[in-house]
Amino acid sequence: MDQKRPLVVKQLSKDEELDFSIRSLGEPKFKSPFLDQEKHFVEDGSHLSYYHLLSDMNEYREKFGDPLPAFEIAGPRRKIFFDPQKTTAAIVTCGGLCPGLNNVIRAITFTLNLYGVENVLGVPYGYQGLVPGNKHHFMVLNGYTVTKIQYEGGTILGTSRGPQNVREMVNYLKQNKIDMLFTIGGDGTQKGAQAIVEEIEKQDVPIAVVGIPKTIDNDLNFLEKTFGFETAVESAREAVNRIHTEALSAQNGIGILRLMGRDSGYIAAQTTLASTDVNVCLVPEIKFDLEGKNGLFEVITRRLNYKGHCVLAVAEGAGQHLMEGEAQYDASGNLVHKDIGIFLKEKIKAYFADHPLKPTLKYVDPSYLIRSQPASANDAVFCLRLGQAAVHAAMAGKTGLVTGYWSRIFTYVPMEYTTSARKKIHPESLFWQSVLEVTRQPKDMTNHSV
Repeated sequence: MDQKRPLVVKQLSKDEELDFSIRSLGEPKFKSPFLDQEKHFVEDGSHLSYYHLLSDMNEYREKFGDPLPAFEIAGPRRKIFFDPQKTTAAIVTCGGLCPGLNNVIRAITFTLNLYGVENVLGVPYGYQGLVPGNKHHFMVLNGYTVTKIQYEGGTILGTSRGPQNVREMVNYLKQNKIDMLFTIGGDGTQKGAQAIVEEIEKQDVPIAVVGIPKTIDNDLNFLEKTFGFETAVESAREAVNRIHTEALSAQNGIGILRLMGRDSGYIAAQTTLASTDVNVCLVPEIKFDLEGKNGLFEVITRRLNYKGHCVLAVAEGAGQHLMEGEAQYDASGNLVHKDIGIFLKEKIKAYFADHPLKPTLKYVDPSYLIRSQPASANDAVFCLRLGQAAVHAAMAGKTGLVTGYWSRIFTYVPMEYTTSARKKIHPESLFWQSVLEVTRQPKDMTNHSV
């Protein structure tokens, strides 16, 4: 392989030099089948600046000099690494469900077919399907099997969590003569894909691994957005409308809406901005207290006295510091958060049990209904273009990358960067300031300054 930078998961800081160069299996030697079709091609030297602000560019130059960090722009290349007629591709979906999974599977399949790749396999039930003796069989993906799947939620391939033996997976890829693997999944999936790339490099076999980042929470680093997020926000806004109606229809009604967001509260925050009917937005990035002058109970009380109702949007990872118990982890190694929705429901109910306002409380958790639905129109387009970009990368022999989106342009990002840290809401950002302006909740809901 041409470029062998160590694949390591690391926490990046402003004091670290950034290198977004993409690995290659070797020099592409085949002419693209699109050459005779007058298509637009992207040269490998086409890059997009990582920094938006001149001040950030100047700060980076002062520390590291030129060149400035830039992403390789996604798209078809004039020459490709794989001979389409002799190429076999595989697609795997891992982790939780997310709107748009089937759209990505379909986009990858049809784009491979455009190149002339007819051997496209679907891996059943996540990385489990890449382990010998799994009792599952590959699904043949073609124009017949994927033609209408974009209208369905979930994934036709099935999914699972949990690590598998990496050497066994690579050997299974070799055994089945698979030349490229497309990994559709979030943080854990792409970390697994990194490990597969490392093992492929050790065995020195020409297999391309390209990730399509899937996280409904929109929390992967160096990516402007991920698919499923827009659909989730649109559905969550409808849920806010329903819980808002419940709260309005009762004297001193309180509505609690628990939304997805384990480590980052983008869905709750974006939904708050989209609906403008949320009065308190709670996210994992910002701590709050229950009691005291600045606490949540007092904020709810003031709201009830002022308007006679209160709606809360709560991200699932919010308020974990308030709940006791030992840490637990799922099969993928993710921290299992305690249920903040039920916790708040019980605590608020107990606090107002003998309160003069005598509020009525309603609680809704639409998480599984949201993540299992089909993609919205905007997400469908986004999924299509991510899948196309992934195929263009793999056919050109690029590997160890995910397809990204930055400044409204599709990019290629080294896998290790997207899993380096969670993207989080900054308490001092203009984005969070917009949320505070909509809800009119206090900026500080703790009592440390009282």
